[in-house]
Amino acid sequence: MPDTKSLKPDKRRTLRKGWTTGACATAATRAAYGALLTGSFEDPVSITLPRGQTPSFALSESALRGGAAMAAIVKDAGDDPDVTHGALIRATVRLGEPGAGVIFRAGEGVGTVTLAGLPVAVGEPAINPAPRRMMTAVVAELAALHGAAGDVEITIAVDHGERLAERTMNARLGIIGGLSILGTTGIVTPYSCAAWIASIHQGVDVARAAGLEHVAGATGKTSESAVRFGASFSYVCTVRSLAQRGGKVTGVETDRGAETAEAVVLSLGCHSAELLRPLGLRVPIYPVKGYSQTLLADGAGAPRMAIQDVAGKTGITPFGARVRSAGTAELDGFDKRADAKRAAAMLGDLMEILPNCGDPGKAELWTGLRPMTPDCAPIIGRTRIENLYLDTGHGSLGWTLACGSAAVIADIVSGRPPAVDLSGFTIDRFL
Repeated sequence: MPDTKSLKPDKRRTLRKGWTTGACATAATRAAYGALLTGSFEDPVSITLPRGQTPSFALSESALRGGAAMAAIVKDAGDDPDVTHGALIRATVRLGEPGAGVIFRAGEGVGTVTLAGLPVAVGEPAINPAPRRMMTAVVAELAALHGAAGDVEITIAVDHGERLAERTMNARLGIIGGLSILGTTGIVTPYSCAAWIASIHQGVDVARAAGLEHVAGATGKTSESAVRFGASFSYVCTVRSLAQRGGKVTGVETDRGAETAEAVVLSLGCHSAELLRPLGLRVPIYPVKGYSQTLLADGAGAPRMAIQDVAGKTGITPFGARVRSAGTAELDGFDKRADAKRAAAMLGDLMEILPNCGDPGKAELWTGLRPMTPDCAPIIGRTRIENLYLDTGHGSLGWTLACGSAAVIADIVSGRPPAVDLSGFTIDRFL
């Protein structure tokens, strides 16, 4: 991440951005409706994206016959591994009934929504709100320019879309028959966290609308299979103690009752020490308070990439429509109350670096405790109690080390030699 105090040109190749299916559908719609009104296709065709960019798209195919105009554009997703990269996005425009406005239809390869919880109503084509607004806007613009009513029927299709949709989450979200037409900004950012987070939000929204009380977040087929084969998760549950008998841990006592287990992996962050102490195990894990300020990134100066403020010792990260500044290290026991001066200083630094990123008056302050060890390395592996394992003390690198730590613990619990040398990571270094 770049240091804001000494930004230097990055000599490495910059990943190329691309265009969303929504942007391509909008451009194709503009070309088709324009041809319907004038008899000729604009090629290349230009559109204005929600943030003001004005890209041009070359038409791959076009046809004007039978009272309808069709224009097709090949989607370029840049360097993003997008399943729709290279797909042909088609828009067919026909004049609609007077007063009907703009009506959207799902053509071949575009799905239909069948479950509640998505931003599009059940029974509608899987064309998200932002692309709908963009297409409606180009219709209104051209209608005003040529004195037309703007009552049209727009059919969006994607060649081989139904087959491509098999490589997406559409079926799980209740989108049947093809792909979704997506895109909030019209631009595809390679390997975007925002797109990943948005897909999680959609999955949760559909589950809630279906009345499901539990949702499992799987990072891949292995974790999904664990859920399918009976793994369960207890949320909003307090673990009060570890149950021990005959030199083994037999389970845990919780505020919901006892849970028995053949093996127990302790990953309770700053609270690990208090549960281990009654068993005669002492681990030097201390709570170190960190702060974050999160605000809606609705300003022109909102960042597109993460920034490391070395002087202020904070990291600034965009999260979809939000931006977050996080950092500091405060030794104050388990007290999560924020120091007003420290919180204000962090927000001030954010607004100094990105003065137009959003409204600081609406910032959301958060504090949390990092489980730190004296040498800043986690504690992973076996304990002297036969079936008790530790995976804790990751400090500020919990998400960073989570998958690797989990793989190591899974190997140890399963009796396999771990792929990572655990020297310097086990509890033995503190005994």
